[in-house]
Amino acid sequence: MTTFDEPATMTPREARALFRAGTARPTTGWANGFTQTNLIAVPEDWAYDVLLFCQRNPQPCPVLDVSDPGDPSTRLAPGADLRTDLPRYRVWQNGALSGEISDASGLWRSDMVAFSIGCSFTFESALAAEGIPLRHVDQGRNVAMYVTNRECVPAGRLHGPMVVSMRQIPEDRVDDAVRITRGMPAVHGAPVHIGDPSALGIADLARPDFGDPVDAEPGDVPVFWACGVTPQAALMASRPPFAITHAPGYMFVTDKLDSEFRVA
Repeated sequence: MTTFDEPATMTPREARALFRAGTARPTTGWANGFTQTNLIAVPEDWAYDVLLFCQRNPQPCPVLDVSDPGDPSTRLAPGADLRTDLPRYRVWQNGALSGEISDASGLWRSDMVAFSIGCSFTFESALAAEGIPLRHVDQGRNVAMYVTNRECVPAGRLHGPMVVSMRQIPEDRVDDAVRITRGMPAVHGAPVHIGDPSALGIADLARPDFGDPVDAEPGDVPVFWACGVTPQAALMASRPPFAITHAPGYMFVTDKLDSEFRVA
């Protein structure tokens, strides 16, 4: 029987059952080989703005599924419930974070439209398969995420900066990391920046805006990928009246294989 101490070998269904029962842990390294997604759910009258924002900013916001209004199901995991099957949710009111919860069913409105957005955790299994270390996984931490000085293309009422996730990659493996992730555009694709964080407006890697700081090993280079937390930065900038999202790093584990999103 799979236990809590073996998250990497759990099936997606087993992982979701734990989250539904109240387990709240970052999902990096869980159900290895299966795709994870970000969540943003908004009232129907804001759904077109979100869809257009994602269409205009496909690298940070690659859409993998969109629900019908009020429907908490997803084609990415038949039988799952987006209201209960993530380990932690964020609730937003007028662009401000009003709280974090482990079950969103009590706040899920009948007009909510849910967007499942590709997550960089999906390409981590491909990096690990080629021997590229994942420092945050080895250190038992959430991935580090930062708000950048790069503005997304505005759409309707939505605007805001790009958010990136950062991984410390050994210098001699950076080219491999670029090659591997370039072949997975549905989950953010190739890095948006390599090296000096100040070029992205990041003052201190030890102080991420989301997630945990990650220690570098000698010879590591910081590599930055567009991140699916970007819609949350747009919520803060654009101030829609209500939204529900995942908590950064606490993703929805789908039934889709990571390999299904590799195009090269």
